[in-house]
Amino acid sequence: MGTQISPLAGQPAQAEQRVDITKLINAYYDQQPDPAVTAQRVAFGTSGHRGSSFAASFNEAHVLAITQAICSYREGQGIDGPLFIGIDTHALSIPAFESALEVLAANAVEVMIAKGDEYTPTPALSHAILVYNRGRKTGLADGIVVTPSHNPPDSGGFKYNPPNGGPADNDVTGWIEARANTLLDAGLKGVRRIPLDQARHAATTHEYDYLGTYVADLGSVIDLDAIRGSGLRLGVDPLGGAGVHYWARIAEQYQLDLTVVSDQVDATFDFMSLDWDGRIRMDPSSAYAMQRLIKLKDHYDIAFACDTDHDRHGIVTPSAGLLSPNHYLAVVIDYLFQHRPHWNKQAAVGKTVVSSALIDRVTARLGRKLYEVPVGFKWFADGLFDGSLGFGGEESAGASFNRIDGSVWTTDKDGIAPALLSAEITARSGRDPGEYYRELVHDLGEPVACRVEASATVEQKKKLAKLSPQQLKSTQLSGEKIECVLDHAPGNGASIGGIKVVAANGWFAARPSGTEDIYKIYAESFLGEEHLRQIVNEAQAMVDDALAV
Repeated sequence: MGTQISPLAGQPAQAEQRVDITKLINAYYDQQPDPAVTAQRVAFGTSGHRGSSFAASFNEAHVLAITQAICSYREGQGIDGPLFIGIDTHALSIPAFESALEVLAANAVEVMIAKGDEYTPTPALSHAILVYNRGRKTGLADGIVVTPSHNPPDSGGFKYNPPNGGPADNDVTGWIEARANTLLDAGLKGVRRIPLDQARHAATTHEYDYLGTYVADLGSVIDLDAIRGSGLRLGVDPLGGAGVHYWARIAEQYQLDLTVVSDQVDATFDFMSLDWDGRIRMDPSSAYAMQRLIKLKDHYDIAFACDTDHDRHGIVTPSAGLLSPNHYLAVVIDYLFQHRPHWNKQAAVGKTVVSSALIDRVTARLGRKLYEVPVGFKWFADGLFDGSLGFGGEESAGASFNRIDGSVWTTDKDGIAPALLSAEITARSGRDPGEYYRELVHDLGEPVACRVEASATVEQKKKLAKLSPQQLKSTQLSGEKIECVLDHAPGNGASIGGIKVVAANGWFAARPSGTEDIYKIYAESFLGEEHLRQIVNEAQAMVDDALAV
């Protein structure tokens, strides 16, 4: 058992791994998905529809069908304000944007495209929706983000954000997915579309300055004066992503000592080091993928990176190198809830069921309520929107938090704000986040964690997704009494699509993979590596027993 690490992990990308961009884009237009093949239908995962044109899972037909479905959804819901649309730097994002625009314009939707065809980070799009909708009850805006997030260069992605500005919930994506697949089955009959040139010049197509608007508002969420006054030397690697031109503007507008180490955009992303499986992946929480960022450790007081759509952060400090997302999120929560006096005193801390229990301990010490939800940032959107959450974060380095005055900033993940917050924490506390973390665990206990995978058939995965607490026979986990077994998240009662077992000093969660014939075990211990190994072994035995019935 365990995740098989490729011998190429952490090495520079090789020539043979370079994606042929021309072939990839040709396949987008030429390959026709077969709706009879499940893998070639529209499927919204935790964050939109994703796939590759090579695999006939992300092609023009998918984008046309999804966009028409979104137009029908808007009509049915009476959403008649502008639709904000933005793209990242993946090769398939521009063709997908163009296909979407042809459908949106044909449906007479008011569309806000980026000024000067600039790339648009996910948080800038969420921010734009929220700013537009502020104080409105009718004529509300929504949005589309064309991004497969940090996934490999041959991937494409398409995501819908309703008027709350965050990722659409299951009811919404379920409706859009079903409608899009009906259109695919009908050979796209029912899809309205006009030629691209006509769509670009339609009276309903408008330019919007995402970059200028987002950057100008950053002072409402981060104490940029403290960063400037501290004289901290900051380095940022945009990893050729959607925020590539945002950082220079931030440095200039707020007079920060911030160096953009590379503003290169290359859709092959072959400047990356290879991830754990030997593939190119722009994951800022992976030490294998972040070799270029880690090399900045001794050159700056803080260095950070964001993934391709800039909704995830990676933080490198002189004291600790690349911080684990769970470690940094615990620091962020501890800092924010003590340095934001205008926040709602009742505002809770949002985390996913597979995030560190250190967050639970930090939250309890702060005297705040914990709001624990299944995996997926969509579960935080409403709480961030209405202020009942001050912070929402997930173990995969995605987070957002309130403005300094306690009002909503973004309801989707924002990589830029948490990256800059690492500098604010250093400026105002006199410790970098790595040093801050050491103090936290000195007081609250230090966790060790891992994620491992085991093979599972389709049937076993279905069983695991429906596993109930009653099916687990054990009363102890690695020598400690099991305190609770969860199949629904305590925060919102939603199914976690698996099981979580919790004891005083350790826990594990087991979930089936949505895309592969495996299940994943997330585990954590506050009693060291040996105890963690015991938890993982017992977790696998418990799950295997339950699946064997």
